[in-house]
Amino acid sequence: MGNQQSSAVQQCLEQAIGKDHVAFKNTPLYQISHVKPYNLGVPVTPAAVTYPKTADEVSAIVKCAVDNSLKVQPRCGGHSYANYGIGGQDNTIVVDMKNFQQFSMDKSTWQATIGGGTLLRDVTERLHDNGKRAIAHGTCPQVGIGGHATIGGLGPTSRMWGSTLDHVEEVEVVLANSTVVRASEKQNQDIFFATKGAAAGFGIVTEFKMRTQAEPGEAVLYSYNFHGGSSASKAEAFKQWQKLISDPALSRKFASQYILTEQLGAIITGTFFGSQAEFDSLNITSRLPTGSALESIELKDWLGVVGHWSEDIALEIVGGIPSNFYAKSLSYTEKDIIPDETIDKLFKYIDEADKGGALWFIIWDLEGGAINDVAPDATAYGHRDALFYHQAYAVNLFGKVNDKTRNFLNGLNNVVLDALPDHNQGAYAGYVDPALGENSASLYWGGNVERLERIKAEVDPLDVFHNPQSVRPAKK
Repeated sequence: MGNQQSSAVQQCLEQAIGKDHVAFKNTPLYQISHVKPYNLGVPVTPAAVTYPKTADEVSAIVKCAVDNSLKVQPRCGGHSYANYGIGGQDNTIVVDMKNFQQFSMDKSTWQATIGGGTLLRDVTERLHDNGKRAIAHGTCPQVGIGGHATIGGLGPTSRMWGSTLDHVEEVEVVLANSTVVRASEKQNQDIFFATKGAAAGFGIVTEFKMRTQAEPGEAVLYSYNFHGGSSASKAEAFKQWQKLISDPALSRKFASQYILTEQLGAIITGTFFGSQAEFDSLNITSRLPTGSALESIELKDWLGVVGHWSEDIALEIVGGIPSNFYAKSLSYTEKDIIPDETIDKLFKYIDEADKGGALWFIIWDLEGGAINDVAPDATAYGHRDALFYHQAYAVNLFGKVNDKTRNFLNGLNNVVLDALPDHNQGAYAGYVDPALGENSASLYWGGNVERLERIKAEVDPLDVFHNPQSVRPAKK
């Protein structure tokens, strides 16, 4: 960005929201205090980081960007795996949403109004304090609702209630032409469709109106630990877990993960949303390997249940701490059950592959249920046939993730894909992967890409809301 343009942008933004609410490249401690990259392996220097307080101020920021031919991206929790919340590339104007904390509850409809900058931990507490209500969402308390509810939002209660974005009934959104509009199934339907799965390419959501659920009265937190053991024994445990979670009769109250780490071995863990007696009646122990140690605890305190999720083994490794990391994901449908011989090969590969010295872990996460009740073309989120995902992570505590580590994670996906030639490969946009390249749109949004590109051409033809993998306008 040239000095003349830089000066014009600075003057425009300072007039729009005030000098105290914007930081530039020459601001002291710019990277540490304002840019705050989540993935230290993806260096990004935004043109400016702004801190608006109203939708009109967001609108003014967008106008400054358009007038100076710059891109815009919103940041809520800032947990993008490739730093897309700060643009994913240099010279983006970042709109930090931390001031959008409005909240109210309509106790006649139990519809909550939630500001676009609210973190999940605050969403949980505010819903609890206003009628003991809840929505489905993920387990990391530092994640922001602004990204979570516009990408998907998958979590332990999703099999019962759907994804986070399935709770969204209306949004207030700032568009590329600087207008502030309301979108729902009754007005601005195309914009509403796009924001429910691909919002980063279409606008900035400043407010959500969301349906809520009554908190579950009780829940059982369980884990089966397989400490040590051979790769063959861990593979056998996975086979039995996969058989369990692919049972079409499995209760939607049952959430489950298979977690594999080098340090702690394999763990099957999750939550059952019911009583201990109900959980025991499922006789899960008989459907998992003998010799596994079951630990379970019944809780009747909803905040305690959600708080326990944040103590998850995987979150303890990464959590909200910036680091150098790389991640890959893959979706599996009911047609993509991994054959036993491939599971053996997969776990042997994991055991023997060169990880490049990184700390690594893999999570296979059960989905399905209510998430899949929604038609794949009803929202931009298109993975309505996903039964489970895997997420593979590698963290380097002492420097950038090297090629050996990246090859390890890529090879993990390839073992599965080679064995499932008809697999309809899909990646969750919440686990964004810059290595997907030009094919990322179809992998993130499936059959919804063409409609999204048409909407993009109508509402943001200049591609103002842009990151390296956001939806592009349809070509004329």
